[in-house]
Amino acid sequence: MPYNILIVDDDTELQKMLKNYFRLRDYQVDTAIDGVEAVEKAKSNYDVIILDVAMPGMDGIEVCKAIRESVECPIIFLTARSEEQDKINGLLSGGDDYILKPFSILELEARVIAHLKREERHLNRNKVRDGFVIDYVKRAVFVDRQEMELTKIEYGIIEFLSMNPGQVFDKERIYEKVCGYDAEGDSRVITELIYRIRKKMEALSVEEHIVTVWGMGYKWKK
Repeated sequence: MPYNILIVDDDTELQKMLKNYFRLRDYQVDTAIDGVEAVEKAKSNYDVIILDVAMPGMDGIEVCKAIRESVECPIIFLTARSEEQDKINGLLSGGDDYILKPFSILELEARVIAHLKREERHLNRNKVRDGFVIDYVKRAVFVDRQEMELTKIEYGIIEFLSMNPGQVFDKERIYEKVCGYDAEGDSRVITELIYRIRKKMEALSVEEHIVTVWGMGYKWKK
């Protein structure tokens, strides 16, 4: 069964090129020209969304925030911006990945495939400890049956570390694994995300699960 992709970009030439490329590779492709149309179309069931950041009116960051509560699929940002804060904002808004323009279409496809493979993993076990449950199938975390409010990338950090308890990973390794592609890790993003996860756990009176190993990185407490 072919994968369904939504491509959102106000650059009609780029949109057409991406559409033709992915269709030739047997993907089902839909497109949107602006943020408003993207929010409406995102209500359908897509396997991945390729989303331009710099669009007039409602930009990609706003679109991502608007749809993330109801859309579980990977969202890959296309951006001409290289500033670190723009990348951080994209990931914190619920995005899973970003690629800088101009880009190699082969690299974009590789990232799409990497995210699709991650989504297809059928994990059939949960991790449970004193009312704290990580449901790897639902990709959710529960505390005394109450679901924690986590962004997709925050859950990804919990999943990765918890599946490798006791092992220490530096920020670059965590970033690479969670974002699903080879790139230099963005230490600032991981530090901020782990801080947010800890605050959410603290608010629900959850014991410390993510341990800082000074000078080395982080690990999940066994």
